Amino acid sequence: MLELRHFKLIAAVADTGSLAAASRQLHLTSSALSHQLRDAEERLGVQLFQRRQRRLLLTGSGEKLLVSARRVLSEVAQAEAICRAHPQDDLLRLSTGCYTVYGWLPPILGRWQAEHPRVELRIVLEATRQPLGALLNGELDLALTTDVPRQARLAQTALFEDELMLVVPEGHALARRGHVTARELVSENLLTYAAPREQLDIFTRVFWPEGLEPQRVSPVPLTEALIELVRGGVGVTALPEWMLPAQRNGLHTVRLTPRGIRRRWSAVTRASRQRSAPLTYFIQLLSERFSLQGKARPRAASRKGIQPNVEGRAR
Repeated sequence: MLELRHFKLIAAVADTGSLAAASRQLHLTSSALSHQLRDAEERLGVQLFQRRQRRLLLTGSGEKLLVSARRVLSEVAQAEAICRAHPQDDLLRLSTGCYTVYGWLPPILGRWQAEHPRVELRIVLEATRQPLGALLNGELDLALTTDVPRQARLAQTALFEDELMLVVPEGHALARRGHVTARELVSENLLTYAAPREQLDIFTRVFWPEGLEPQRVSPVPLTEALIELVRGGVGVTALPEWMLPAQRNGLHTVRLTPRGIRRRWSAVTRASRQRSAPLTYFIQLLSERFSLQGKARPRAASRKGIQPNVEGRAR
C-alpha cells in the first residue's frame, strides 16, 4: 500500500513538473525522491510519470492517483488545522531524527521539568523519520535532527557534530582500510534500520552519489541488534561512534569515503512561531550541555537509562 509520503511526492511532482523542484518543496534530495517514486510505481505495478522535454508528465494511471492523493492530503491538512487551532500551552511536543538521542535526554529533562512542572513533554515517535516535515506541518514544537537546510520557515540552534562510521567485526577485510568506498561495500551484507532508504545516510550520501546499490540489505529494528549482528559476523552497518557500547570487543570502525560522512545536529523550531518559555528553556539546556563538552558528540545511553533502539535519517 502507498504511504502519505508517496501521495505528497505525486502531488509535488505534478505541481512542479520535475523531481528537482519537488525536492525543494518536500525538503528531500532529488535522488531520494527518484527512489521514492520508483518505490511507489513498483508497489502499484504501473508507471505514474513519463518524461517529456525535461518535464515529468502524469500517465493515465498517474492522473487517477493524483485525484485520490489531493483528496487524502486535503483531509489530512484539515485535520491538522483543527488541531493547530487549539494549541496547548501546557504541552511541548518533541521528536528527533534518531531514537538513540533519547538516551542522553533524561538529565536535561529532569532540569527542565523541575522548572516547568505543569508542562507535559510529549515525545512524538511517529515523527522520528521525518521530523522537519512534522515540524512544518505543526505536529511538533521542537525537532532534534541533522543537516537542516537553511530556509526562512525554520530556526535552528547548533548542538554538536558526529561522523557516520562503518562498523565491521574484528578481522574483517575492510577493518584494515583507512577508509572504504561505496564500491567496496556493494558486495557486503549491509545491516540497516527498518526505514525507507531515502532517509538513511548510507544510501543518500555513500551509495547513491556513486550510482550504486548494495547487493544485500537486511533491515534491523534495534540499534543493539545491529551491533550484536555485526559482532557475530552477520554483516556490516553504519553508526556514529557515540552509539557504540563502551566495550567494543569484536567491533572495529572505519571511515566512510575518503572525506568522511559528518553530520551537524541542531535543535529546530518553526521560525514563524514565537517560542514559549518552556521551549526556550529546553533549547537553552541543550545548548549548555554541548557547550560544556566543547560541541563534543554525546555519550551512548547507559543500560540503566533509556535504551537506544533506532537511528534516524541517518539522513
